[in-house]
Amino acid sequence: MVASRQLLYRSAFWEIARPRHPLTAGHVLIRLSDPSTEFAHPSAADWLFCHGLVRAALADVLGATRCAIMFAHQWHPLGSAIGEPVAESSTPTFHLFGRWDGETTTPAHQLSLPAHRRKGEPDHDMEATDAAMREALRLARPETMVGSDAAASAAVEPVSGTGPLVRAVDAGPRHTVLETVRKLAAISEVRPAELLAIGAALAALPVPGGFSGFSCVALEGEEPGAPLRVHALGRSAAEDVNPLEGLLNLPEVSLALL
Repeated sequence: MVASRQLLYRSAFWEIARPRHPLTAGHVLIRLSDPSTEFAHPSAADWLFCHGLVRAALADVLGATRCAIMFAHQWHPLGSAIGEPVAESSTPTFHLFGRWDGETTTPAHQLSLPAHRRKGEPDHDMEATDAAMREALRLARPETMVGSDAAASAAVEPVSGTGPLVRAVDAGPRHTVLETVRKLAAISEVRPAELLAIGAALAALPVPGGFSGFSCVALEGEEPGAPLRVHALGRSAAEDVNPLEGLLNLPEVSLALL
């Protein structure tokens, strides 16, 4: 992918970009502009701001109504990277997959293939889409929020209550599910303090024998009453079985990615 076309939008702390090899037309990144930036209230608020921009642009350009997010924590996909996008760099990066009726391929189909066999979207087919995305991001900004400065100031607003904001649920060997204590179905409902709590909970997960980090999938509730969840899978370079292959077979996950 042409480097000048990769960047779609830059905010205070994060940037919205295309991966070098988009797996679908709805495959977009939110990545940290400066890897040394602390994940604190201002950067958490700016991430939520960028997420809102991306979702609005994907809806406007592609008609995307759903979105799944994949990211790695202290882990870099190895080899064929079955079930997850390849690492773009060591910079914290979130892969968003917008979903809509009529897409020519799906994230799960692409991710089920070894990395070297994924065809993704041809560059020439993405030129017009990316031009439209840039324009949609520009137009969506005032509707999503006044700006990331406003997001940063809103981030210091207190959250009612003094109890934990996130709970961790053991979902099986090497599998933990993180949920907000408030009943939330969509990322658009998440407050900066809750996003920080999710990050802290992920960082606090135990890393037993040989595990080096986690592959994560964030899914919004698609059924009435279904909560927003972050699935975290313990990973190791010496693992015998890739846990993402099993995760993709779960109904909740397959519905979001297939």
